[in-house]
Amino acid sequence: MSEDVLSQGEIDALLSAISSGEMDADELKQEETEQKVKVYDFKRALRFSKDQIRGLTRIHENFARLMTSALSAQLRTFVNISLVSVEQIPYEEFIRSVPKRTILNIFSVSPLEGRLLFEVNPNIGYSILDRTLGGKGNGMNKIENLTEIESRIMSRTFESLMQSLEEAWESMVEIDTALEDLEVNPQFVQLVSPNETVVVITMNTTVGESTGMINICIPHIVLEPIISKLSMHYWMQNQIKEIKPEHYDRLSKNIKHVELDAKVLLGQSTISIEEFLNLAHNDVIALNQKIDDPLLLMANEEPKFYVQPGKRKQSLAVQIIDEFRGEDDEQ
Repeated sequence: MSEDVLSQGEIDALLSAISSGEMDADELKQEETEQKVKVYDFKRALRFSKDQIRGLTRIHENFARLMTSALSAQLRTFVNISLVSVEQIPYEEFIRSVPKRTILNIFSVSPLEGRLLFEVNPNIGYSILDRTLGGKGNGMNKIENLTEIESRIMSRTFESLMQSLEEAWESMVEIDTALEDLEVNPQFVQLVSPNETVVVITMNTTVGESTGMINICIPHIVLEPIISKLSMHYWMQNQIKEIKPEHYDRLSKNIKHVELDAKVLLGQSTISIEEFLNLAHNDVIALNQKIDDPLLLMANEEPKFYVQPGKRKQSLAVQIIDEFRGEDDEQ
């Protein structure tokens, strides 16, 4: 709770009033002990803690990044989506805040109960539509004259973007989204009762030269079964993600095809520049490697194995006899 800080002038005036008898110190103490009444609006009931709101913020920051990449690859133009805010407000307040004509996508989120609302500013919606149909991505607002073909193209685009939402939510729960309806009039959309608390995620969106907002409205009933997973404590407990067997097998298979620079050191020797310049045919350079000692196999300039030289068919080869365990092995 924040506390009021008195200025030096206010402190001096207070001390002067007490010393002059204008104010009684006992009365001042009694006022401090009295309970202060705080106004509480039951229509704006806060159902989520600050820690849970921070959890939702982290998840949808990731969703914004994933959606930016997906939409940029799909439209082949500049796309930037950034999270602006995450707020909990009554559903009625959210509906009143959106434009009278906008693009409202209603999605189910099985296995969770309830539905969520994906509201897209018409300027952004038409920019996506224009780019999908081969245009430059110009935005406009003729939402009242939305044709059936335009509605279908937009619906498919927004359905594909929900894959990014599913990926962002994987840390909490695996969901399967499905588009149930597309509306343009907010008054025809009734997800929950007017006073029900909803979380509104607002994202600033740029597609080409068009800008606008995307809002995601998630009712409390949707998040209620997984609300405990939104806290920081849960995230800290589950920060080590279990590796799926198929991911491990795929990674192992890919690593096996990585090229590796391997070489064997036959030995080393130090000579002077004069000796080097006077080298002639059949001269012998003595190495510091004994015939009976194993050689060292290097992988990408790192010592890995002890080997012994030999031949395989008509080629020179080495046989691994032991693993290099550190500098102590060389002593």
